[in-house]
Amino acid sequence: MIQRLVIFGVGLIGGSLALALREAGAVAEVVGCSRNPANLEEAVRLGVIDRWTTNPIEACRDADVGVLAVPLGSMQGLAAAIAAHWPAQAALTDVGSSKQAVIEAVRAGFGHLPRNFVAGHPIAGTERSGVAAAFATLFRDRLVILTPADETSPMATERVAGMWRTAGARVEFMTPTHHDHVLAATSHLPHVLAFALVESLARMSESDEIFHYAAGGFRDFTRIASSDPVVWRDICVANREAILAVLERFQTDLDGLRAAIARGDGDALEARFGFAKQARDRFSENMQVQLDQ
Repeated sequence: MIQRLVIFGVGLIGGSLALALREAGAVAEVVGCSRNPANLEEAVRLGVIDRWTTNPIEACRDADVGVLAVPLGSMQGLAAAIAAHWPAQAALTDVGSSKQAVIEAVRAGFGHLPRNFVAGHPIAGTERSGVAAAFATLFRDRLVILTPADETSPMATERVAGMWRTAGARVEFMTPTHHDHVLAATSHLPHVLAFALVESLARMSESDEIFHYAAGGFRDFTRIASSDPVVWRDICVANREAILAVLERFQTDLDGLRAAIARGDGDALEARFGFAKQARDRFSENMQVQLDQ
């Protein structure tokens, strides 16, 4: 049982975690902390948190577990604000999409990396943001990747892992660097492409007509372009080296596809599309097997 859970940044992810733990009967009190009193009042009204404060120092008082659920660009400032006040025995984790950047931000904010800090990333979310979008089953059967540093206490790691399992997630472990390279390909690149496609089409003179005739494929592919621009700005800046590497690889493949279209090379196009279909089908089958286990 978590006696006092502190959520710094009560939005979709932090709010959904609080709701999941409440539903499981695994938390006695949830304290929310952010700069926006109206958002925090709404979180109380929705039953996500019990009470709130805009003062990070006050939020630290008697904390049992803390979750840093703020944009990556705000992570170091928040860490610095709570560094002298975070209880030494309390576990601290985060939900950021770039792990090496978070670890560096927390280390810089505290002046050292706290032994009870466990870097983490739930591979879950929707294109919606804010506490009103939170729901208790967001993490059910979804992966949470934990990337503890060398300094991290094994007891803190197990406590954070247990929290996520209680919320319904499957927990796996990676090094921070490996996480950032994998997520650059599987999460960050798709978001960049979705944003880029929608921006490109929206700047065309006939954009109204284009969007009028857009069908299910366009909607499915571009859904994530409705994600929070601030969050994704910070992710792209924080994990830029890994994102640039996978972007360059994608650009090479895209150039090859463009050349095949320009040549009218139907065999090459069919081969590439067939390879992609087989890879996507295997992914879907593997996902279903994991869900059925």
